[in-house]
Amino acid sequence: MACRISELILDCADPERLAAFWSEVLGYVEIGREDDGSIEIGPPGTGFGGPQPTLVLSPTDTPRAGRLPLHIDVNPTDRDQGAELERLLALGARPADVGQTGREDWHVLADPEGNEFCLLRRRLQPL
Repeated sequence: MACRISELILDCADPERLAAFWSEVLGYVEIGREDDGSIEIGPPGTGFGGPQPTLVLSPTDTPRAGRLPLHIDVNPTDRDQGAELERLLALGARPADVGQTGREDWHVLADPEGNEFCLLRRRLQPL
């Protein structure tokens, strides 16, 4: 038996803002809140334990130093990469420079708190 990723935890200054952003990016809904201000979002109708991991936005007052050692990659599901890029930028993502050459077939973006993520080219089927 192997393990599955069930949750990804992201420390952040403003869980409300990031929960709203990532919910729009991923088509997720809020599935829970904790007394410490953490907000968990996940796929509608399945939530925790489903085929996709949930995302927990956990409040912290400690500023992040440098880049995260782990980042999220996303793929479009119902449009091409160019249209999805426009949608993500309209939601509040912004281009990020991590030393790419300009010849990559993905886009490096940052969420509203500066966490880098990549928009890959390949279109995936929605779950």
